[in-house]
Amino acid sequence: MTEDILINITPQETRVALILQGAVQELHIERTLTRGLAGNVYSGKVVRVLPGMQSAFIDIGLERAAFLHVADIWEARPHDGQNAAPTPIEKLLYDGQMLTVQVIKDPIGTKGARLSTQISIAGRMLVYLPQDSHIGISQKIEKETERESLRARMQSLVPAEEKGGYIVRTQAEDASDTDLQADIEYLRKTWAAITHGARTRPPTSLLHQDLNLAQRVLRDFVHDETATIQVDSRENYLALSEFGATYTPSVLPRLQHYTGERPLFDLYGVEEEIQRALGRRVDLKSGGYLIVDQTEAMTTIDVNTGGYVGGRNFADTIFKTNLEAAHAIARQLRLRNLGGIIILDFIDMENAEHRNAVLAELKKALSRDRTKVSISGFSALGLVEMTRKRTRESLAHILCEPCPACTGKGQVKTSRTICYEILRELLREAKQFNPREFRILASQEVVDMFLEEESQHLAMLGDFIGKKISLQVETAYHQEQYDVILM
Repeated sequence: MTEDILINITPQETRVALILQGAVQELHIERTLTRGLAGNVYSGKVVRVLPGMQSAFIDIGLERAAFLHVADIWEARPHDGQNAAPTPIEKLLYDGQMLTVQVIKDPIGTKGARLSTQISIAGRMLVYLPQDSHIGISQKIEKETERESLRARMQSLVPAEEKGGYIVRTQAEDASDTDLQADIEYLRKTWAAITHGARTRPPTSLLHQDLNLAQRVLRDFVHDETATIQVDSRENYLALSEFGATYTPSVLPRLQHYTGERPLFDLYGVEEEIQRALGRRVDLKSGGYLIVDQTEAMTTIDVNTGGYVGGRNFADTIFKTNLEAAHAIARQLRLRNLGGIIILDFIDMENAEHRNAVLAELKKALSRDRTKVSISGFSALGLVEMTRKRTRESLAHILCEPCPACTGKGQVKTSRTICYEILRELLREAKQFNPREFRILASQEVVDMFLEEESQHLAMLGDFIGKKISLQVETAYHQEQYDVILM
C-alpha cells in the first residue's frame, strides 16, 4: 500500500499529514514559537565559574546565561572504568573560555538552559557520539543475537579513521547495510559542519539545530511505500530539495511542489479529520462507534455497537464491530498521538476464538506504528491493556487548552443547579449582612430559569429574608459563573 505525505508550511507553524488509502493516518504539528532548544549545539563563552556550586554560567546568545554542571563536562568524567572523582570545575574552565556545548534541557521559568559538553547527534537509525569510540546498542533491542549482529555490522561499516562512536536505535532492527551506511555519512557530515563552525564562527553562535519537522519528514518518515511528498510552499520546497540532495538523495524523486488552487489539507480532507480527532466520539462505517477519553494518567477507548445490527446473530455482530474497531483504534492512536497507558474496552465476547482474532487484528493494525507499543491479552474483566511510548505532546494538548467553563471536567452544572446554589448563597448572605437589595449577576440561561421555572422559589426566598432581589444578565458569564451583589 502506497503512502502520501503532505507538508503544509506557514510562517507560524508546519503541519504534516500521512495519507494511506485516502485516510489520514498521522498528524504532526510544530509551531515556530514553541520549538524547543534541546539538542541544539552552540559555540558558548564561559561567563562565570562557580567553584562552590561546581558549575559555570555559559553565554550561548539567549536572554539568560545557560548552566553547566561539572557532571555534564565530558572531559571531567572518569574513563576506562576508573572510579576517580571528577576534576574540579575551576581546573577545567576559566572566564572567557570558548566551549562547544549542547542544550540538554530547555529554559524553564527563571532558570536558564542546562548544557553538556558531550555532544550527541541523532540520525534516523543511529545516534552519533563524536567524543566516544564505542558502539552501543539500544537496550530495547533485547535479543542478544540481534544485538551482536548489529554490533558486528556496524563495526564493518564504520570507516577506519572514525574516532567517534555510535548508538544503534530501535529503528535499525530491520535496516539494511545501505540504510546504516547512509545514516553514518549523514551524521559525519553534520559533525564536520559543527566543528568547522566552532572554528570559524563568533562566540554564542548556533552551530547546529535539530532538524525542523519538514526536514525530519525526509529523514525519518519516508520509506519504500512512500509514493509522494507534497509541499505547498515553493520556498520551503527548494530548501527541502537542497537538504535532500545533501543528506537524503534517494528521497528527491518523490518530493513535489503542490501548486493547486485549493489548500493542500482541504484537498485531502485533513482539516476535517483534525476537527474529528479532537472529539470524543469516533464513528465507524458499520454504525458502531468509539468513545475516546484522555486523562492525565491514561487513555480509555470504549467500543460500542451503536446502530450496527448487520450480523447473522448477536455474537457475529459484536465480533465484526470489534474487528472494525481494532483498525480504527490503531489509527486514532497515531492520529491523536496518544501515549502512556491505554485501556481498550472492546464489546464483551464469549467466544475465545473471536477474542484471539480481534487481538491479532489489533496487533497487525499497530504493526505500522513507528512508535513502540506493547500489548497484553484480554484481562479477566475483558479489557486490553497496552502502552504506547510518548514521543511528543498529543494532538489535543498541542491544539487545545482546558475549557474555562468546565475547567477540563467535560461537563457543566445545569442552570437549575446554579439557581439553587444562588438561593443558598442569598440565604447565607442575608444572615450576615443587611443590605437594601440583593442583585444577582448571572448568565442568560440562569436568569431565564429564575424568571420562568424557578420564579416561585425566588419570590418565596425574597419574602423570607424581607429584601428585594433583582436579576441582571452578564453576557460574558458562562453558565456556572455568578455573583451576588449587596446594594
